[in-house]
Amino acid sequence: MAVPGITAPTSANITGANTHTSTPSMPPELEQTLALLSSHRTVLGYLLLSRGDQVSIIRHSGVVFEGEQGKKYASAIGKIVESVQAGLEEVSGSENDGDQIRFMRIRTKRHEIMISPDERYLLAILHDPAS
Repeated sequence: MAVPGITAPTSANITGANTHTSTPSMPPELEQTLALLSSHRTVLGYLLLSRGDQVSIIRHSGVVFEGEQGKKYASAIGKIVESVQAGLEEVSGSENDGDQIRFMRIRTKRHEIMISPDERYLLAILHDPAS
């Protein structure tokens, strides 16, 4: 996922998530992609997260990601990506040095979470596959 030019606001951490309002440094291509995602009838919402020691919510859409619930999802998604990357490094060893996760899809009984990690950002989309 390419999200050049986005700078995570210092106040947008797990304890203070931003809403879906426009971020001034957001590239137009990303704005268009996020708007397209939000308009799809099966998408329940998305989270755009920064990576680091503590996952930060840069932007979100959908009621499922508001407030404390959004913070829980952000934390869980950060942990999932870290865990899968650590497992990949453990099993691949030196033969796949520097291998990175490109895309993850996790399906449950009710939902599907699609995660697209980047070096600095994570895009997570909550999808209702039954619709």
